Amino acid sequence: MALIRSLNEIHPEYDKTCWFAENAVIIGDVKMGNECTVWYHAVIRGDVNSIVMGDRVNVQDHAMIHCTYQKAKTIIGSNVSIGHRAIVHGCTLEDNTLIGMGAIVMDHAVVKEGSIVAAGAVVVENTVVESGYIYAGIPAKKIKPVGERSAMIERIAGNYVEYAKWYAND
Repeated sequence: MALIRSLNEIHPEYDKTCWFAENAVIIGDVKMGNECTVWYHAVIRGDVNSIVMGDRVNVQDHAMIHCTYQKAKTIIGSNVSIGHRAIVHGCTLEDNTLIGMGAIVMDHAVVKEGSIVAAGAVVVENTVVESGYIYAGIPAKKIKPVGERSAMIERIAGNYVEYAKWYAND
């Protein structure tokens, strides 16, 4: 079973439809919606500020979600995919967004609805990722419209709900 730990008398809150890998770590002031999945070696650490997640959020292997003490909480909408080894720190990810593998999103950045942060990109502090665009590079810059890839965002979020059922039923 995942390490789900209270801190300062604040316990993570999540729906019974969520699935957590055996070595996922979820600590403190974390609130999750329905059908969220937290995969192997992922860490969601609500120790110094709050983390709020909508429905159907998948936090893939080795990803880290954190925040900044007294300055930056983390807010994640619904149908959000956070790729393998990504770091999401003290920022806002709106609905229907995808954070690519190894990407970093820093404090007070806002990733607007329907956008993609490419693998390996670094979204620096206070950046606003425009709705419907792909951002890539270091620092991340607007590259091109999401276009037909918007269906991929929804598909990946749904896939991870299905993958979790494989594990839950095994």
